[in-house]
Amino acid sequence: MLPVYRCRPMNNMIMVDIIVSPKSSRQGVRLDDSGRIKVYLNSPPVDGKANEECLKLLSKTLGVAKTMISIERGASGRKKTLKIFGISREELAERIGKADLKK
Repeated sequence: MLPVYRCRPMNNMIMVDIIVSPKSSRQGVRLDDSGRIKVYLNSPPVDGKANEECLKLLSKTLGVAKTMISIERGASGRKKTLKIFGISREELAERIGKADLKK
């Protein structure tokens, strides 16, 4: 399994960089060939709808509560930095990898 690109473990949380694709024809979370996390969303980037969908989708994919995930940087852009509590770097890669295999 590829290492997750730009994932920094800290105490009981991780900081991870993601790339979001709003208004996509598909919805899902996957690791690309270089280990970057890409999140495909149906919602448009208007009034925080895409950010809300992003947090909900990641919560479901990773098996953590939505309140355990927050956007630290990039709330208005495609490149975001997330803070995620209650999961390790290895668990993150494994759970995204499993979600990607289901497609």
